Amino acid sequence: MHVSNEGILVILFVGLIAGWLAGKIVRGTGFGLIGDIVIGVLGALVASLIFPRLGIRIGTGLVSEIVYSALGAIILLLVVRLVRTGGRL
Repeated sequence: MHVSNEGILVILFVGLIAGWLAGKIVRGTGFGLIGDIVIGVLGALVASLIFPRLGIRIGTGLVSEIVYSALGAIILLLVVRLVRTGGRL
C-alpha cells in the first residue's frame, strides 16, 4: 500500500479537525496539536471498525470523513473516561 504525500496531509488534517471537535465536545478543550491528530486518527480507526458492523453509513467526501472520525473519537474518549474514572462519566 502506498500513500502519497497529499494523502498523508489529508489524514493529518482530518485527524486534527476530528480530534479538536471531539475534545471540545467531550472535555471542553482540545488536546494540543499532536494530541488532536492522534485522537482524530484513532477515532477514525474506531469508527471504521464499529460503524460498518452497525450498518451506519454517513456518506462520502471530506466533511463526512471528519464527522465519521469525530464520532469515533468521541466514542474513544468516552470509553477512556469510563475506564479512567471507574465507570462514571
